[in-house]
Formats: sequence, structure tokens, C-alpha cells
Amino acid sequence: MNPDIQVVETKILSDNWYILKKVSFLQKGKKGVWTRQTREVYDRGNGATILLYHLENKTLILTRQFRMPTYMNGNTHGELIETCAGLLDGEDPQDAIKRETEEETGYVISKPHKIFELYMSPGSVTELVYFYMATYEQKDRLSEGGGVEGEEIEVLEMGFQDAFEMVSDGRIKDGKTVILLQYLRQLLTEGGNHNFP
Repeated sequence: MNPDIQVVETKILSDNWYILKKVSFLQKGKKGVWTRQTREVYDRGNGATILLYHLENKTLILTRQFRMPTYMNGNTHGELIETCAGLLDGEDPQDAIKRETEEETGYVISKPHKIFELYMSPGSVTELVYFYMATYEQKDRLSEGGGVEGEEIEVLEMGFQDAFEMVSDGRIKDGKTVILLQYLRQLLTEGGNHNFP
């Protein structure tokens, strides 16, 4: 652990859904002076997300669903277009994203390729997100998807260029989705199928 950080006190503020903690700690600055600071830390576990793409058809699979936090912050209809994603719930990230892909999109994938892992909101949330890409074929779709009970997820298939334009004009503004679409765009710019996972 970091010798310049000393956790002094941790209080659980809420464990209603996941765990919200208030953490007080001492941090040693560059001049050797220790200062006391307090942060709220939300622990909801780690997650995974995936971009399904079809290189020959130049299409990809995204989802659309209602997200209350965005509705509370100016998203007038509350819906977001996103890559398939979900929490790990103790599973291996690759196993979790295969399960989430089938539940949300109806597609069964066998070889998701890990791109990287990122902290998405490190100022307040502990979550580490594992990013994947995988190819899909229509024959791989075994159900309509839509999520598990209580979820209302719409499955969207669209062209690469349409998705890129939706990022540019603000119709897609989910962080993980923008990151994966920009990664796809970079691969296309570099050219050569050998670059694709």
C-alpha cells in the first residue's frame, strides 16, 4: 500500500444497494506535510463492457435503456445508447461479459478479446471496467435479448459510420461506449484486418 496514505476512519453511509462509505485519511504531501482529507467512496463492484462488430457488413450492436442518474442530470428522456455492459458479481470478467452479452443482446460469443481496463469515475466510484471487443454473426443470435427480469433493454444494430456520427452530434454520450467506438475508428483508420481482435 501507499506509505503516504493512512486511512484514519471509514464509515458506511449506505448499504441499501451497494456500499457508500465516508473515508477519512491522512495524505503526505510533496513537502512532507500530512493533511487530513475526507472522501465519499461508492463501491458497486467491478464491471465489463463489450463492442460487438461485424467487419464485413460494417455494423455493430449497441443497446438502449433508461438511466435514472442521466434523467436527473438533464437527459430529458433518460435513455442512453450504450455498449452491452454489466457488473461482474464475483465472476471472471470474460465469463461475466459473455453472460451479459447473451442476456442483453441475445448473441452468444465465445472469444471476447480484452482491450484494456479503466477506472471510469475515480473521484468517487471504485469500479474498474474491463473493455472487450468481439465479432458477431446473425447465426450467433439465440434470443431477442433485452436483459433479465426488470430490465428494459432495446437491442440496436447500426452501421459503423452511423455510430460515429451519433458520437459527434451527441446522440451517444455514454463514456464507455464512446471509448470503444473511438477504438474501433482508430483500428479502421490504421487499416488491415490483422489489427482487429
